[in-house]
Amino acid sequence: MHNLGETRSSYQRTHLLQTPDTFVRTVLPGMKNAVAIVHVAPQMGAAFTQYTAELEVGGVLGPAAGQRFIYVLEGELDAGKPGDTHWMAAGEYAYLPEGSTYTVSATNKSRAVVIEKKYFPSSGVPSGVAIFGDEKEIASTALMGDADLQVQVMIPDKPEYDFAVNLMSYQPGTALAMVEIHVMEHGLLMLEGGGIYRLGDHWYPVTAGDFIWMAPYCPQWFGALGKTPAKYIIYKDSNRHPLGEV
Repeated sequence: MHNLGETRSSYQRTHLLQTPDTFVRTVLPGMKNAVAIVHVAPQMGAAFTQYTAELEVGGVLGPAAGQRFIYVLEGELDAGKPGDTHWMAAGEYAYLPEGSTYTVSATNKSRAVVIEKKYFPSSGVPSGVAIFGDEKEIASTALMGDADLQVQVMIPDKPEYDFAVNLMSYQPGTALAMVEIHVMEHGLLMLEGGGIYRLGDHWYPVTAGDFIWMAPYCPQWFGALGKTPAKYIIYKDSNRHPLGEV
């Protein structure tokens, strides 16, 4: 039913809240039996692209436009190249370096978070290798000593990798200890629960399925509300000097 122009979505100079009622699907080059909901891209001023891929049985992602990170939301994907095949179910993920020849296809109807970014080398540092993992096998650590706010690091915090992807889980009533303002930008997809997100001078109710982009230096804070834990997956650039290669 038409909602007469109402939505929780909001686009400001320093941030975007994109809710499922505003999602638009498109086919990216090379996709087969698949569509993409492109949440953020360089056209907005971001240094990366993040989209949700929806694949039918036998669906295929197109070639990556740089490094590619994939986190399976539902279904099962196959990331493979000759002699090296990996099946990924919900909660499993892959990091594929720029220039890798892995083909990603769906063995059944699937959805996945896809993040792509051009790799920025660092002098004397080799590029990272492919990673395949399962969130159930990642150690969880308390953020700033708060046991009710847990972080799981999905890409090693090493110079070989120029971005990070983390899972963050909040018990009801838990909040970030401070309003953060920093040089990194973020792409965030709410996976479970909900709460209140402060972005700049705006306060937004958010829930599972919502996407958020935060530009560098956007004031940001989150508090979990409701009776169930809140969880999101979040991207940030890392391990590089703001002026570029050094």
